[in-house]
Amino acid sequence: MRLPDSEWRHWPGMDALLAALDAERGKVRFVGGAVRDSLLGIAVEDVDCATVFPPDEVMQRLEGADIKVVPTGLKHGTVTAIIDGKPIEVTTLRRDVDTDGRHATIEYSEDWEEDAARRDFTINALSADPLSGEIFDYFGGEADLEARRVRFIGLPAERIAEDHLRILRFFRFHARFGAGLPNPAGLAAAEKHAKSLMALSRERIADELLKILALPDPSDTVVLMIERGIFAPVLPEIASADALARLIRREQSFDQPGDPVRRLAALLPPEPDTATAVATRLKLSRAQRKRLATATARIPGDTAEPRALAYRHSMEGAIDRLLLCPTNDTVTGDALAHLTANPPPAHMPLKGGELIAMGVEAGPEVAIMLREIEDVWIAEDFPDEARVREIAREIISFA
Repeated sequence: MRLPDSEWRHWPGMDALLAALDAERGKVRFVGGAVRDSLLGIAVEDVDCATVFPPDEVMQRLEGADIKVVPTGLKHGTVTAIIDGKPIEVTTLRRDVDTDGRHATIEYSEDWEEDAARRDFTINALSADPLSGEIFDYFGGEADLEARRVRFIGLPAERIAEDHLRILRFFRFHARFGAGLPNPAGLAAAEKHAKSLMALSRERIADELLKILALPDPSDTVVLMIERGIFAPVLPEIASADALARLIRREQSFDQPGDPVRRLAALLPPEPDTATAVATRLKLSRAQRKRLATATARIPGDTAEPRALAYRHSMEGAIDRLLLCPTNDTVTGDALAHLTANPPPAHMPLKGGELIAMGVEAGPEVAIMLREIEDVWIAEDFPDEARVREIAREIISFA
């Protein structure tokens, strides 16, 4: 098998990069995801290369060819070349000297198979000659690709001990590339060593979890992860995937893009305090924390007033709540269609200064009265400016 002659292999500047790294003498190869995805016919966005040259020589060679290069990961043997605005990671062949489940101490190598053996799964260990397209497969990755099988290189328990995050990566790659049940040996090792996830930073767990949830339909895989106790050590709040499966079906039915934060909300109880605690534990961004709390505050009544919901929580927040709302699909679909066709105004057409001009004394009372007016305006489904002024006069007269 040879690497397909894909468009990414002809990006402007690619020939110059390969020449600088002596591709003619086999000193550089394409590795990892670009090779795997090209063989699967999947569009390639990120390209990685491996080379026998040490990082300082890689930088000298690339700079000598007028290619911009950034020392993005020198301690790991990685630099990033920029060609036509696209980043290409170039990493020196390596061997692991020591690992602690989170980090590895490495030495540089000139052995392609030794470097490939460091990778987690056979389908990620494929490499290709950039000129001839010849595929180098040391661990049966091509057969696993054809069988849609995600399999650890070597003993799964040993690979997990090197980096505990590989437990979550195993499920992510199965959800993306696998068919049927996961590889039994990998699944057994992941289940047995699930508690080792507690040694990882919560940021790494969050990043991998959101990548899983961003896949087109990871619901079956998430069910399996719950059944095998994978979440229990770090996210015991995730106990059912029923709401996730319903959400994904609705996203597809109502032509809404799948969103990982919304899908995380589906996995959590409808309790904003719990969502906030989980978001804090995972060290999500402030915007993600707010969105998660809003989404988990869903109630059946959300579909009755979708425009009011969007005004108070943004269109994004309202769409989250409607898709997650525990009502039937017809009611949800009607509410979404109504909201999409009739989004609420961005703000109420009345300011505090206008209230003062109408006789309200400047001070805290202005803000209080504005909120009262806004509540009536929202309840009346956002009438025009003339009606807002009528509402204001009515409230002023009773003050």
